[in-house]
Amino acid sequence: MADLLLTLCKNIHLPSWACRMYQQKIREILAKHGKISVDVESLSDTSDLYEAGLTSLTTVNVMLAIEEEFDIEFADSMLNRQTFQSIDALVEALEELVQ
Repeated sequence: MADLLLTLCKNIHLPSWACRMYQQKIREILAKHGKISVDVESLSDTSDLYEAGLTSLTTVNVMLAIEEEFDIEFADSMLNRQTFQSIDALVEALEELVQ
């Protein structure tokens, strides 16, 4: 799991410390706003968040919390299931938005 995250970070040219920070913040936001039926810490970075209980309504709540936390705005083209599918997908979207 950690190797996959480091590979993702290298592929998107993000320092590993920043990637881990994004990952942890996303987990905190999911725990608070995602209303997921399992403990967020038990999910792998690639776990399907929708299978874990994320809904379209809670996706909006998560998106708004991420936008507020990182002072970013998701582009319309990113407002899809794929962007919010997993923690890894959210880290990748964040890296693109904070550049």
